[in-house]
Amino acid sequence: MTDSREKQPKGRHIDLSLKPDTILSVMGLTKHFPVRGGIFLGQTGVVHAVDDVSFSIKKGETLGLVGESGCGKTTLGRCVVGLYPPTSGTVFLHGKNIALGNPRQMKSMRLQMQMIFQDPFESLNARHTVGEILREKYVIHGRKGGKTDKEIGALLERVGLSGDDIHRFPHEFSGGQRQRIGIARAITLDPEVIICDEPVSALDVSVQSQILNLMVTLQREMGLTYLFISHDLAVVKHVSDRIAVMYLGKIVEYAKARSLYETPYHPYTRALLSAIPLPDPLARKQRIILKGEVPSPENPPLGCRFHTRCPHVMDRCSKVEPLLKPLKVQGSTHFTACHLYS
Repeated sequence: MTDSREKQPKGRHIDLSLKPDTILSVMGLTKHFPVRGGIFLGQTGVVHAVDDVSFSIKKGETLGLVGESGCGKTTLGRCVVGLYPPTSGTVFLHGKNIALGNPRQMKSMRLQMQMIFQDPFESLNARHTVGEILREKYVIHGRKGGKTDKEIGALLERVGLSGDDIHRFPHEFSGGQRQRIGIARAITLDPEVIICDEPVSALDVSVQSQILNLMVTLQREMGLTYLFISHDLAVVKHVSDRIAVMYLGKIVEYAKARSLYETPYHPYTRALLSAIPLPDPLARKQRIILKGEVPSPENPPLGCRFHTRCPHVMDRCSKVEPLLKPLKVQGSTHFTACHLYS
């Protein structure tokens, strides 16, 4: 049997023409990690972390990226911001290809695009005070400002902390406060795009809403554009304009948030949405339980990668990989990669 993965056309999933209001556009992005072993540590395989992913984000909007742990969400975000060099594909920021750029180009790009990390403690230098952490970016990029305690204190106050906190160390703060410091670091140089890698998943539920409200407020005040990565669809629902659903390195559904939550098409999306708890303890809904385990990204299934767990699997699902195709739903374009609708 031939490997159908090699026969799929690249970059044909979604209309990604670089329109004037498009600030970030990703086309055919792929990231493979070599697996090494043996006496001489030779390459024994490849992990297909991200395979031919495409999407675009308009200025000032939020694109939610959701999926199970291990589906490639974080890897995709790190490739977009340049922390991982992509194996192939392009990343356009304001129409300029920044993928595989040289160090000088990447440094310039990071003035426009920043990242908020999942773990607010591991992402902060424990040996530096908060003031030193926030001042560091001004030094690295040779930018004016940030030289006085008053300037750094004003930045902390903007994210809900005290200006007097500049002399404290990260371990002296709670998890929510540390994430506020991470957000302050991300907005230090007035970027346009922020990659949010599960920014509230490590926080208590009582603190999550505070951080989300802060991010929404900053987006409105600064005109920020977010790529919001999360495994929690309940969280993504409240902050996203559009949502992309990932499974095993592929985007399987892509739509406006309201359209996706009201009319999910892909069986995987339906299963994810059925797991969202209802606020009414007396309410009941049908839970979709997927059978089997998520296949290894080192050896993903041929055809549709979800067919090994899909309740609607057909014969061709194991042979031909479905592409994202547009469906007209309530006047908006809804993309789904499933043979049920082809």
